Amino acid sequence: MDHELRQEAAVLIETDLTGLPVLVVGPPGLTAPVVRRHERAGAVVTVAASPGDVTDEVCARARLAVLVGPGAGWASVRDALAGRCPVVTEPVPDAPRGRVFLVGAGPGGLELLTLAGIRALAEADVVLTDRLAEVGDVARLAPGAEVVDVGKRPGHHAVPQDEIERIMVARALAGLTVVRLKGGDPYVFGRGGEEVVAAVEAGLPVTVVPGVSSAVGVPGSAGIPVTHRGVSHAFTVVSGHVPLEPEQASALAGLGGTVVFLMGMHNLVPLTTALARAGLAADTPAAVVERGFTPDQRSIVGTLATLPDLVARAGASSPSVIVVGEVVRQAEVWARRVGARGADGLAMDVVA
Repeated sequence: MDHELRQEAAVLIETDLTGLPVLVVGPPGLTAPVVRRHERAGAVVTVAASPGDVTDEVCARARLAVLVGPGAGWASVRDALAGRCPVVTEPVPDAPRGRVFLVGAGPGGLELLTLAGIRALAEADVVLTDRLAEVGDVARLAPGAEVVDVGKRPGHHAVPQDEIERIMVARALAGLTVVRLKGGDPYVFGRGGEEVVAAVEAGLPVTVVPGVSSAVGVPGSAGIPVTHRGVSHAFTVVSGHVPLEPEQASALAGLGGTVVFLMGMHNLVPLTTALARAGLAADTPAAVVERGFTPDQRSIVGTLATLPDLVARAGASSPSVIVVGEVVRQAEVWARRVGARGADGLAMDVVA
């Protein structure tokens, strides 16, 4: 298994067909994965869907020919290519190859997308992408794929969740490889579990590719570890979509450790107020890390009592991650590191 993974990684990283004219021959509907794979490696691909498309002019340009499925049996094509360029054949599966990949894109930037995620995108026929899955040019990562924006914004779900699942399942049942590209990790407030259920109930194979969660990655990018020896041995990730109930706030305050709120900027005041009423000290360090892993990233650091006012004065907004706990003091260490300003291209405003 490790050897197989190393081989796949080598293909992803080392294969370079930039500018190579490649002829892909085969019936419509069967050649798309081959075309995408070669285009991703930089090849200039010409597709011939029938023997009549393989003209002398087309053959003269090709430096490599790939005959897909029934295309390998077209005698006139083999005759036309004989002696002109290397010819390889590639079989296709007998049954529809429809499947679903749930891919975590991480908190932002192509560098945080895993090799497994890149490989899934390279094989995709369809990509359903979120607003938070900001990995750059999705069309380049999934050449030839249909890219559908189903992103949700605060208070505005242009494509309802049940419709996302319907599109995902319908495309996969049609024999296509569907990548559901999600910000962060699919299973951390990403509704990934619901989408897996939809795929499984439709009888589709489904693979979940984990991603770096913004709950850990974004505080880390600001120098805030969610755990730290002698400071915090536990952290809790909480959805900030709705205010905390009193019993929830009491449980969090009593547990200690670090509390990370995702999607909670519009509820910052009720969230911090609930924790204070539950007994968490007003001077507990707290921070908002805004626009993590972008050139506009900044940290606003204060206490449970002061953070809402500091955030309001700074004009901070979503997407942001809220961190409450003693680990926030580590942000001051991060700010003092050598070459802190500009070394990584990220802005950091620590507000006392």
